[in-house]
Amino acid sequence: MITEVAHFAFIMAFVVAGMMAAGGLWRSPDIAKRSAITLLALTIIAFLGLEWAYITSDFTVLNTVLNSHSQKPLLYKISGVWGNHEGSMLLWIVILSLFGAGIALSPHIRDETLRQRALGVQGLIAMGFIAFSLFTSNPFARVFPAPADGNSLNPVLQDIGLALHPPALYLGYVGFSSVFSLAAGALIVGRVDQAFAKAVKPFVAIAWLALTIGIAMGSRWAYYELGWGGWWYWDPVENASLLPWLAGTALLHSLLVLEARGALKRWTILLAIIAFAMSLLGTFLVRSGVLSSIHAFAVDPLRGSFILALLIACCGGAFGLYAWRAPQLKTLRLFTPVSRESSLVANNLLLITIAATVLTGTLYPLVMDTLGLAQISVGAPYYNATVLRIAIPLIILMGIGPFLPWKRPGRWAFKGPMLTCLLLTALAMLFIRVNMLGFAIAIWLMVASLAQIKWPLTLKNLSLVLGHFGLGLAIVGMIGTMAMKIEDIRIVNPGDTFTVGRHELRFDGVSNVFGPNYGAEEARITLGTDILKPQKRWYPVSDSQTTEAAIRTYILDDIYVVLGERDLKSGPDAWVVRTTVHPFVAALWFGFGLVALAGVLMLINSWRRR
Repeated sequence: MITEVAHFAFIMAFVVAGMMAAGGLWRSPDIAKRSAITLLALTIIAFLGLEWAYITSDFTVLNTVLNSHSQKPLLYKISGVWGNHEGSMLLWIVILSLFGAGIALSPHIRDETLRQRALGVQGLIAMGFIAFSLFTSNPFARVFPAPADGNSLNPVLQDIGLALHPPALYLGYVGFSSVFSLAAGALIVGRVDQAFAKAVKPFVAIAWLALTIGIAMGSRWAYYELGWGGWWYWDPVENASLLPWLAGTALLHSLLVLEARGALKRWTILLAIIAFAMSLLGTFLVRSGVLSSIHAFAVDPLRGSFILALLIACCGGAFGLYAWRAPQLKTLRLFTPVSRESSLVANNLLLITIAATVLTGTLYPLVMDTLGLAQISVGAPYYNATVLRIAIPLIILMGIGPFLPWKRPGRWAFKGPMLTCLLLTALAMLFIRVNMLGFAIAIWLMVASLAQIKWPLTLKNLSLVLGHFGLGLAIVGMIGTMAMKIEDIRIVNPGDTFTVGRHELRFDGVSNVFGPNYGAEEARITLGTDILKPQKRWYPVSDSQTTEAAIRTYILDDIYVVLGERDLKSGPDAWVVRTTVHPFVAALWFGFGLVALAGVLMLINSWRRR
């Protein structure tokens, strides 16, 4: 009965989304607002109904059969709802409805005509995605007769980190839909000004913050769960989350100029469109079946065609509006080449260049394969040779920009603080004795960020300092784990000791252990006073294996141990063990945390200013 109610609520959500679109675009603001709130309530009912089917192991629902099991832990029954295509699209629509209600109720939007038009656009987007889910990916499809049990969830996805990673990413992806709707509404109304910047900034901040947290959680999950010890692989699906983050970062910087100086109107609108377009493109890549990845939903091309049609409709309409209104979005306030406005424009150009480079590397193999010209892969060498070279001037500029005054440089008073930061950077490089350009640039960014602290300290100033300092710290971790890691692969017998980097380890043997829905071979490795326990797990329901690394984190490095295969040639209890030392990797995660904290402070500041 609950499933039928949820399915009916989902069908009604499509009708209400149509009412929301009609009310917003044909001058019925009350209908648009009420429809936005009703749409949120209906989609929540639908989502909770599917959750109930998972929690109670209702195997009359096909989605539950394919992605759950009666013996699966409760946490993974709950997260299993968004661990598949149909359920994750339902979560996507709930978040889309949440942001629609946010537009309806936001006190930051003072222009009611802008609110109305934005609700109309958001309603159209909701209609498209609900139709997609109902007609091509119905999460409430039934199966009769019901099987005795389900097929369970992919064991690799049964992890607390990945249980939280997709909702955070979706909050970021879908959050840019509200930014897109407000930008389209501003183009329809014909007003892009400082009031628009204040109205849209909280939505940008929420989407950017959620996407930052989602990417960081995904990187951490890949580091400890997949058994290879890398935090980024330049996988096309990873790139699909990076692209809207880059566009959103550029958009945040454009909003600073629009809010403070009333400039960069065209930049702001264009970036708002691009950010959501990149989110839709990522959705297409993940769900169309054109990619094969551990975190892609390999589904039939019909679904991909539907999403591609939504992408073309949304972007085509938005770019058409932009072409119509762009001549009216002129900025009369001029600024000199040496000014904060100019540095932010250069910042945007570099970010968009990086995004275009990543997009090219992601799509080029797909285009070549589709045209039948060649089957190629674009991996880390391409991105290291292109993206890193563009990132160097970007990071240097991030340290310079905040020193520059608005509009004009005055008497070049900013030269003194900048030279002081350069001197401190040089002294720090002499102290740490690491002769690497990347380290020098990262330290420059951190020193320049700390130099921006102003008293009395404000939330705006603190968010700037923490965001840039955290990025510099994360770069230190990236360089350490990619360029300075030490790897050791050996066959060991119980009692053997070995040294990797500065660490001495002793292999004590392997025993069998059992979890709630798996069995495992677990090694016992002594590291000082710690015991590391890497595992090889077997999940009988899905007949699949996973590798669980054992990690010990220190301030200067991580020691990362993976249990390989048994080697009977070397003895009855001999095993292959891979040990990796990742220098400065703790700086990577702490830096990500500071960047996310900067986003939280920026969001709090926007609410306090209201």
